[in-house]
Amino acid sequence: MKDDAPEGFDLTRLLAERGGERYELHTRHLNHQLPRMLRTIGFDKVYERAEGAYFWDAEGNDYLDMLAGFGVMGLGRHHPVVRKALHDVLDASLADLTRFDCQPLPGLLAEKLLAHSPHLDRVFFGNSGTEAVETALKFARYATGKPRVLYCTHAFHGLTTGSLSVNGEAGFRDGFAPLLPDTAIGLGDLDALRRELKRGDVAGLVVEPVQGKGVHASPPGFLRAAQELLHRHKALLIVDEVQTGLGRTGDFYAYQHEEGVEPDLVCVAKALSGGYVPVGATLGKDWIFKRVYSSMDRVLVHSASFGSNAQAMAAGLAVLAVMEDEETVANARRTGDALRERLAALVGRYELLHEVRGRGLMIGIEFGRPSSLKLRSRWTMLQAARKGLFAQMVVVPLLQKHRILTQVSGDHLEVIKLIPPLVIGEPEVERFVSAFTAVMDDAHSGGGLMWDFGRTLVKQAVAHR
Repeated sequence: MKDDAPEGFDLTRLLAERGGERYELHTRHLNHQLPRMLRTIGFDKVYERAEGAYFWDAEGNDYLDMLAGFGVMGLGRHHPVVRKALHDVLDASLADLTRFDCQPLPGLLAEKLLAHSPHLDRVFFGNSGTEAVETALKFARYATGKPRVLYCTHAFHGLTTGSLSVNGEAGFRDGFAPLLPDTAIGLGDLDALRRELKRGDVAGLVVEPVQGKGVHASPPGFLRAAQELLHRHKALLIVDEVQTGLGRTGDFYAYQHEEGVEPDLVCVAKALSGGYVPVGATLGKDWIFKRVYSSMDRVLVHSASFGSNAQAMAAGLAVLAVMEDEETVANARRTGDALRERLAALVGRYELLHEVRGRGLMIGIEFGRPSSLKLRSRWTMLQAARKGLFAQMVVVPLLQKHRILTQVSGDHLEVIKLIPPLVIGEPEVERFVSAFTAVMDDAHSGGGLMWDFGRTLVKQAVAHR
């Protein structure tokens, strides 16, 4: 071996040597449309490091993260308590995943989760939100002996085949049929729920208390009434808290905003990971688990090879400890209320701003048709090309001019969704409101780079028809 030859694997050196190839590597070997999309909208940034609610680029510029990795980074990035827990669990050299013993960490995390989950008794640990939903679908079908699960229009529950079957968006489902025999109802439509339940083959209803697409909360009283109807027909209420759980909406779970709701199965993931190790959990009532795992012969009838791994369990325990110590749920409620109120006060000021809604730090900003002739003609031009282009026109300058990362809330929606880390406070609220006000001022001025970018988006939308 030559004296200057590298010895062994060196991650730091590898990143230093080839980190600059990131977009080319994705283009060649991964989803080639991702770098193409990022370059089109000017999101092809190179972030060098991250901490809390911020990223930094190579020049030292900071970027405020109002997206939190689609909700994964509930505590922000690289929380020191979670980092230490992962170092500790690696240094412990545990005999992990032997498959034929009972390690303490899964039991301790289940105990801690259930302490926040009244009326639920047991936990299954998987690796993601979609796995948590798949588990709930299987458990509901087996426990009730019925094949069909209802879901709500515009719902999102994951992209594996089972969870895709209860996905309310055609854009995700197209081309992947046949799916499972599930049926959509409108969010809050109790009459539709009654009709479907009368057929006698419904295992349950899976529902997001606040839908991620568009940020629409279930109507007051709907979850409680749906629960009563479902139980009357021996069906289950499955609540998907993958994005809304663990403090996002200002309560530990979003369903807890409504009194008397006691779900049969609850799905969590995302923020439980601490942003480090993928983990999903399906919490349920004792009788459901005992029916699925009814004998020693069925002990592995539903399992996950990497489920309950020590690193994921350590991250989850650290996350819950931080949430308690730093009162994260209360901060999400307090900061979310302040941000939502500041934004809602702008609705009367800007004719393009239609509504601000949400709970806690899950906020939707919806744009709508303006009243003035000049703005209305431009709005009509965008809508004719593709609905959702104006929201994208807002997202882009928020990043390019103000270094704030946000997202459009769904395809063909004029809604921006804010799901920042739950640790943000008044400085971040002030920074976002100030930037958003500047972008709205620019949009209503009727000229400038924002509408030039809008024309570019229109040309691209028309070309791809």
